[in-house]
Amino acid sequence: MTSFKAACVQMRSGRSVAANVDDAEALIRAAAAAGAGYVLTPEMTTILDRDKEALLAAIGPEEIDTSLQRFREIARELGIHLHIGSMAIKLADDHIANRSFLIAPNGAVIGRYDKIHMFDVDLSGGESYRESATYRAGDTAIVADLPWTKIGLTICYDVRFPALHRTLAKAGAAVLAVPAAFTKKTGEAHWHVLLRSRAIETGSYVVAAAQAGHHEDGRDTYGHSMIVDPWGKILAEADDQPGFIIAEIDPAFSASARQAIPALANARDFALPEMPQVGSFVN
Repeated sequence: MTSFKAACVQMRSGRSVAANVDDAEALIRAAAAAGAGYVLTPEMTTILDRDKEALLAAIGPEEIDTSLQRFREIARELGIHLHIGSMAIKLADDHIANRSFLIAPNGAVIGRYDKIHMFDVDLSGGESYRESATYRAGDTAIVADLPWTKIGLTICYDVRFPALHRTLAKAGAAVLAVPAAFTKKTGEAHWHVLLRSRAIETGSYVVAAAQAGHHEDGRDTYGHSMIVDPWGKILAEADDQPGFIIAEIDPAFSASARQAIPALANARDFALPEMPQVGSFVN
């Protein structure tokens, strides 16, 4: 297993697909020029819009999506593994998938992942999110092959569900991708802790590309894209502006971290006895 450079592209996607793709391309090219062999973009790279009707009008099915075709051409031209953190993809009956695409240097899509966990929440201050009203949840965990190691695919809110990341790590992933559009409020409180926790408990590198700033649809995202090593050390971190970060990934360090703290190997199944109901007595 050889080392490689991974980069996170941080964006402030708006409602114009064309403008977002242009912004993404410029940052992807800059990251590749800096030596990145793997580049990750954030959740909802091509459009960020909470208006479902406007979103449906701006997107199309995967097989005719011109943005995906352009990203495939960019990966081929630059000779990199390009991971589009997610795009809104139109499904049958006006359903939408929040779908991640891993693209090989020959332009082929070698990994697809539909976000499993939907962010449905009411926040203080009147903010409300109902992803399940717009997106169809996925039901399959995905591990894909990179030339240097295996990578587990997740998206944003998935980071709050450790069982998914443990499953990916036990399937051989030494790197976990976490493209995100974390809200500013929850990001300030939880982003660093969650990413470092997923890295430590699985002995994996976590590569997390984020949206950042105030968006056209009114939401505010936290930014702070990060690359974390298997010991929980932050190797690179962005601020709250568009740009990119880059760091060295050494898959052998993941193996040594898992040997030093063999939590994956030591995990055991266990039972939870049924508890007596309130008011009942146990002799």
